[in-house]
Amino acid sequence: MEKNSGSSTGKKRQREEETLPDIQDSDQTLSLEESLTFSDTLAALRIMRAQFPHIDKVSIQPFVLRSQLYSCIKDRTQVDRELELLRRERVLRIFKLNTGQDDHAIMFMDDYLNQVKSVVTRMEAKKQDDLVVLDWFKTYVIHSKLETSIGHEELCSLLSSGGNVKDQHISVLINAGLLTRQLIDPNMYWFAIPRIGSLLKGLSQGRKELLSFLNRRKCKEMMLAALEKKNLRLSLLDMRFHLRDLIGSGHLKTVKTPSGVVVRVVKD
Repeated sequence: MEKNSGSSTGKKRQREEETLPDIQDSDQTLSLEESLTFSDTLAALRIMRAQFPHIDKVSIQPFVLRSQLYSCIKDRTQVDRELELLRRERVLRIFKLNTGQDDHAIMFMDDYLNQVKSVVTRMEAKKQDDLVVLDWFKTYVIHSKLETSIGHEELCSLLSSGGNVKDQHISVLINAGLLTRQLIDPNMYWFAIPRIGSLLKGLSQGRKELLSFLNRRKCKEMMLAALEKKNLRLSLLDMRFHLRDLIGSGHLKTVKTPSGVVVRVVKD
């Protein structure tokens, strides 16, 4: 009887552990536990950029969420202040994400310019009309307007330095994924990261999947080292990316124990 009971318990524990599969091959040099905290925003950005998951299905440059910076630097005011300085110095750009939440992505300016370049190359290969506006956008808008949004009149004014701006030029920028029209005010646009759409869907689904997994566990927690090796099914972004995000947004917290760092769901 004892043997059968032990076998049953073992199978139950095994099923619980297999709710999320383990990552088979990990080439990450630093574990999340080894890089949980930073004192400098730029240093944190560089590390997270280097740790951005390699995604075969989507051609996109690395980006970091503001929430991820909040997860590793205690002083959020410091993060916001240093981000603002780096933005003004054109080291990076900040983007409001269309996730239905207050999400912002940070991308180094060089990476963003490479992302724009790849979109231009792809659209030129299709021989679409009015692509000259993409050059106007790169030359007269990107470095002049550093905020997350821009009004229609200001956009047309900046673009007019390149030529006569038409409605179809704006449509080209929207179709290229460089701008998204704001729902509240159609005369305002968010600057956007081209090709990020499928990752935003995975970001939302991955958040739900990870929280659901932890909420089903006893005490709603798991050792960080073991959790980091799990693989999410609904997101192309890796576990480390989601853990930093949910810790920074306050949905998860880390607790140091003699056995290591534990990740725990924050009770409402």
